[in-house]
Formats: sequence, C-alpha cells, structure tokens
Amino acid sequence: MIPLLFLASVFALSADTFGAPTEGAPISGQSIPLLRRNSSPREVADWGALAKSQRNSLIAKYGSQTTQKRSSGYNLIVDQLYDSGYYGSLAIGTPAVSFDVLLDTGSSDLWLAGSSCGTLCGSSATYNPSSSSTFQNLSTAFEIQYGAGNAGGYVAQDTVQMAGFSVSSQGFAVVDVVSQDFLTSPVSGLFGLAWNTIAASGQMPFWQTLASSNAWDSALFAVQLTRYSNDTSAQELEPGGVINIGYVNSSLYTGSIDYIDIPGTPSYWYLPLDSLTVQGNSISISSGTTAAIDTGTTNIAGPTSAIQAIYAQIPNSQPATGDWVGYYSFPCSTTVNVELSFGGSTWSISPADFTVAQTTSSECIGAFFEADISGGSPTWIIGDTFLKNVYSVFRYNPPSIGFANLSSIAIAENGAGGTVPSATIGTVSAAVTNTSDAPRGHALSTSLSILFLAFSVVLLL
Repeated sequence: MIPLLFLASVFALSADTFGAPTEGAPISGQSIPLLRRNSSPREVADWGALAKSQRNSLIAKYGSQTTQKRSSGYNLIVDQLYDSGYYGSLAIGTPAVSFDVLLDTGSSDLWLAGSSCGTLCGSSATYNPSSSSTFQNLSTAFEIQYGAGNAGGYVAQDTVQMAGFSVSSQGFAVVDVVSQDFLTSPVSGLFGLAWNTIAASGQMPFWQTLASSNAWDSALFAVQLTRYSNDTSAQELEPGGVINIGYVNSSLYTGSIDYIDIPGTPSYWYLPLDSLTVQGNSISISSGTTAAIDTGTTNIAGPTSAIQAIYAQIPNSQPATGDWVGYYSFPCSTTVNVELSFGGSTWSISPADFTVAQTTSSECIGAFFEADISGGSPTWIIGDTFLKNVYSVFRYNPPSIGFANLSSIAIAENGAGGTVPSATIGTVSAAVTNTSDAPRGHALSTSLSILFLAFSVVLLL
C-alpha cells in the first residue's frame, strides 16, 4: 500500500515535463505531477521484512470479500520505514489546507490523519476539523485493525480540491488513533481511486463524483509513473510522473490507447488477463483469470502455480527463504523479459522493473511473487512493476482500462531528477457538490491481519 499509503502537487519545473495539457487540451482537464518516494538503500534483512509484509497484506487486502464492500476497509500505511510509492497533494477544508496523499487505484476511501492524532502521527501534517467552516462530522465510526497495529477515527465530510476541481460535502475518514510510527512524513493519508462499491466509509470517491457529474471533458483519469529503481544515485524524493484528470495527454504516449472493458459491476479496476510470457515462453493462464490494476502496490502477485512456472523459465532461479518466502531469487546477470496481454494487446515489462532487490553479489529477487487469493477476488494483482512501462487510462463510462506505449518524452523522465515541491493549493476551475446516495449512516468496523504494503523497488546495488 504501498504497501500502503500510497498519490498531487505542482513541480517547480516546466509544466510540459510532467504532462500538463498541451495546446488544444480540454480546459476542464487538469494534470497532477506525482512525487515518487524512494527508500534509501537498506540491509537485506530489512528488505526481506518488507517483502513479507507486502505479501501478507496483499492477501489480506484482496482475500476477504465476504460482503459487497471491502469490509476490511483500506489504509496504505504498514511499515512506513520501508515505504515506497507515488503520491501527490490535495487541499481540504475552508479555508483550504494542502496535504500529501498516496493515490491508489486499489482502494476507494480518502482518509487523513486528524489533529487529535498527536505524536502517534509523527511529523506528518494533520487535518484540523475545527479550522474548517465546511466540516461536518457524520458521527460514523471508522476503525481499521492491522496485524502490526491499528488506525481508527470517524467518517466526515468537507470540501476537497484536487487538480483544479472541487467537491463540496466530500466524504472521507479522519483518523485520530494509529499505531506508533504508522505514518511517515510528508504523507498524511491515502486517496482511493477505485469504485464506490468497495468504499469502506460508504462514501462516493472524489473522482467518481466528478466523473458522474460531467465535470470533466472526458470522464477518465490517466497515470504516467517514472522509474528510479535502476538509478543508484536516486534521492529519497524524486519527480514521479503525472496523473491527468479529465483528459489524456497525447505527448505522453504514442499510438492508440487500447481499452478493455471491466467485467461485471465495477469495484476494483480489474481486467481479464489473456496471456503471459517469460523469456518468450508462454505461461499457462486459467480461463477467466482476472487481474487488478493497482497503483497502490509496487510488485506483481499471482497464483503459486503460475509464479513457479515463471521462474522455471529463468535458469538457476529458486524459491527464496526466510522473510522472502513466496518470492524467488535469480542470477542478477540474467536479463528477464516478461510480456502481459490484455484484450489482445501485449505489453512488455522492462528488465529493470523485474528486479526488486539484490541479496548477494550475484543473486537478485524477482518482482513476481506468490499470493493465492481466495474469496472471488482478482487472482493477479498488477502493480507499478508493470504500470511504469505504460500510459494507463481509467475510464468511467464504459468502465474500462486503457493502455498505451510511453512516448519518448515520458521515457526521458525516468531517472531525470528535478525539484521536489511541497503540497500546494491550486486554482479551482470546476466545482460540484457530492449528492450521491452512498450509505452514510452505518458504523464501520474493519479488520485485517495486515494491509497491503507496496515496497520500494530501488535496487540494492
């Protein structure tokens, strides 16, 4: 969630660099530059602990589908000392105050650390309800239990702004009780970008309110993520790409955008996975296999049998041990080529993204790991290991996901560095009121053994 916490602010660089609208772009479409938070190199044991946490929390995140909603709630904040993700900023309240949040297409709830959180929230900026004239407490409990701790608070409403758009009476959760060291500055919360059907708070997501209100020229948002995993000089904070809201930026991709419809009632952003090849060899995929497209996790999880088949194509690979159980090691000297196919189109993963960490002078850990998810959820979870290689578009109607090849402009941003800004408050160009009929009166009690932790893919070289 990155493994949890995990996405907008304006960089002090050329707007074109981050995919701002070029000439002719819709006025109502806006861009949000993203920041990538990289972890500095750590001991192998630390990486192993993080890997274990990510795998366990992913299974918990997608494996508890006993009700229509994700009854476990959603929080992207497990073990933040080993956190890595893409985040940006939003502004909330009247007068508006800005906060850094992780943007996650694998969840649907917005939550922020509240001012009553105290020292438990560390040095992260906190939201003060008493400072906003538009705040409304809905008196609905919000509680999340983790194997490594807990977070709790209540559901509320306030005016929320992002990328030039404003939604009044936007539902979100104010978290005022968290386990020690649960948050790491500057991130103050999480911004879910999936559908309202899995919103633990019962509130309509910000993006969905705007899309359904015809506030955007095009009812969609698009994401481009940068790569620093193979940059040994990467800093803790680096420019992370952009999320375009209400339009697609043609300067960031080439060719056409291939859309694939979401099967059934939208919940997660998931697609049928048609095929997968490793080193040019096909991996058996069961009929009807679905994959969640999740910016909130770094790597890629799949069924044990398929993951075993993947590494069988990589000579001298073997199951990892200890905290790395579920992952596989392989010779760092091996260049691994992986391709995924959705809707008849095939997309490649850079070998640089296949490597998660280097554990010895010659052994590396691969980005694909075992996670047998039950409960009718998607059987594959496709995270940033894949998404850094494509321009991804998430469309409201018809509910669908589109992929396109990155342009040379987008590719040039990988490892380019740049000025990293603080959270900012932009100018509102369009405003709507949340009038959805999403449930607002039921108490929420959520329980997870541990939430989804997406970890850094900075190479330990």
